[in-house]
Amino acid sequence: MRLSGPWRGRRSFLLLAAGGAASALAAAPALAQVSVGKSSMARNLVPADDIEQAGAQQYTELTLQARAKGMLAPDDHPQVKRLRGIAARLTPFAAQWNPRAAQWKWEVNLIGSPQINAFCLPGGKIAFYSGILDQLNLSDDEVAMVMGHEMAHALREHARARVAKNAGTGAALSLGAQILGLGQVGDLAARAGTELITLKFSRSDETDADLVGLELAARAGYDPRASVTLWRKMATASKNQGGLSFLSTHPSGSDRIRILESNVPKVDGLYRAASGRG
Repeated sequence: MRLSGPWRGRRSFLLLAAGGAASALAAAPALAQVSVGKSSMARNLVPADDIEQAGAQQYTELTLQARAKGMLAPDDHPQVKRLRGIAARLTPFAAQWNPRAAQWKWEVNLIGSPQINAFCLPGGKIAFYSGILDQLNLSDDEVAMVMGHEMAHALREHARARVAKNAGTGAALSLGAQILGLGQVGDLAARAGTELITLKFSRSDETDADLVGLELAARAGYDPRASVTLWRKMATASKNQGGLSFLSTHPSGSDRIRILESNVPKVDGLYRAASGRG
């Protein structure tokens, strides 16, 4: 999709986090089918409220800039409706991974840009770039894998942990918390607010997000095999274009595809139950 304006197609949409998958949620197994490690303890050095507030502030600034440049897609745009529908199916399963997500005010913006990119800021603020839909010609199942992956970063609080680690050693932050009070340590999140979109996560964070996102999408009735086709498309596009902005913060490779392939059978039953294919 192309939108007019200096951002060469930046577009935006708001998510209505409806309970379209609520009935599937009630029937789905409560226990995770994929195996991921514990969340980093470093995240506790930055209060969740602070990092979510920083994410919301940066997200607002981004959307205001897009609106000012005429790059927000209207509510009735087909891609807006499509992405809202996919997100509304995923979000009812988010609280299983992070209880805070039940109170998040989920939003999604579609930004018209040739960049192949997407992200989710702390607190459930999602953005897609038009390039990732247009250039990769993503199916709904593949969009769900991208969205689930980005949601997983927020649910697993990878940005919160990364902000703490980037600010200094855990010992220094702990000492600061004792001397200054935890609230002031939380100011780290506000100071890092302009960096949240471009944070680079570790490979373990990426694997974590892949697997949690895979399960989120499967529970919502999206074919988990799309995770493999998605990353194959990413690899091809990266080779053809000499690198992708998305891959600057989302490392790709054969190992990633191999791990996803090995986990698809673990969530296939969830997908079949949710989609009525069981």
